[in-house]
Amino acid sequence: MSRIEVSVKKLHPQAVLPRYMTEHAAGMDLCAALDEPLILQPGVRCIVPTGIAMAIPPGFEGQVRPRSGLAIREGITMLNSPGTIDADYRGEIGMIAVNHGQKAVTFRHGDRVAQLIIAPVTMAALAEVDVLPDTERGDGGFGHTGVNPGGEGAA
Repeated sequence: MSRIEVSVKKLHPQAVLPRYMTEHAAGMDLCAALDEPLILQPGVRCIVPTGIAMAIPPGFEGQVRPRSGLAIREGITMLNSPGTIDADYRGEIGMIAVNHGQKAVTFRHGDRVAQLIIAPVTMAALAEVDVLPDTERGDGGFGHTGVNPGGEGAA
């Protein structure tokens, strides 16, 4: 396991710094930085502020992802997931939450709302061509392999 240093700045005096909750966790929990509770109604989306900014090193990105517990219990997920934090972004990190559940969810200051993964980035060098190499799949798109043999809803 490798580690990189990421500088973090508190923009809200009581902001909670992201942290790994277990020794081998891939993601750090991102917490809400709120002066008052934020109520998210069913079917509504909002940006939940974290009160922090970061300096992610070049060659890396931050990925904001949903927390599985909030997803299964409350129907809360992150839109644009994973959301990308570029290495040159220095503004406040926000979590774009949506409530797919059937009841309102209240976020309070310090609540763990999403998780952040720091991941390496590979930059592509594009080469324009007239013809692409053939593959067995070709240009088969969505659903080109047919229905899942396990039946509807099978994973």
